[in-house]
Amino acid sequence: MSEKLWYLKRCDLFERLSDDQIRRVESCSRVRKFDRNCPVYLPADESDAVYLLASGRIKICHLTTDGKESILTFIEPGELFGELAIFDPGPRDEYVEAIEPSTVVLIPREAMQQLVEEHPNVSLGITKLFGLRRKRIERRLKQLLYLSNRERLTHLLLELAEQYGTPNGDGIVLSIKLSHQDLASVIGSTRETVTVVLGQLQVEGVVKLGRQRIVLLKPERLAQSVDRPIPILNDKILRRSAS
Repeated sequence: MSEKLWYLKRCDLFERLSDDQIRRVESCSRVRKFDRNCPVYLPADESDAVYLLASGRIKICHLTTDGKESILTFIEPGELFGELAIFDPGPRDEYVEAIEPSTVVLIPREAMQQLVEEHPNVSLGITKLFGLRRKRIERRLKQLLYLSNRERLTHLLLELAEQYGTPNGDGIVLSIKLSHQDLASVIGSTRETVTVVLGQLQVEGVVKLGRQRIVLLKPERLAQSVDRPIPILNDKILRRSAS
């Protein structure tokens, strides 16, 4: 099995495609590798392909007119991004960057359009993808408008725990490595403010900080502070002492 074919078969969106359909996509796709901090595409680049992340981790950002970065979401292996190219061939709006060494499969827009037309499950999957990402962005926007920096950061830590958390003897370890600036770019704050708030949470004993490493020592206390359910890991609610 070729490298591209293996990557495509790992994508949930393509799992019901026939072998012929998968091979047709493989024949016109290409693989690219990106170093850490390398842009995958830039605003105003042509929307001529949809991207499948094969390995690594990607962030999708919006750049303000004064060059500030706002992180919209993170992409994990097996996920598609740049999917608006299927319906809008105009220039890109967002900025996409590898936050660790990453391998990406570029699928031409025409190939994806053909799959959407031929396979209802692909069309439905793309629609669900749009809806999920829009929901996340709308939730972040509401938090930005109505919540304090501490509340926004707490919501983000709990969200990251659900997506990237691993339980250990101390609590929940966030496997994703993010700088204070990255966290600030997600919640619409400043690096200095995030550093101060994280320091307060550490003094209170609810988080433990390392070099780009965060452990939620008392996730239930964090969740209670923002009236949110505690993180669910591997379909089980992690219950630890709130004392």
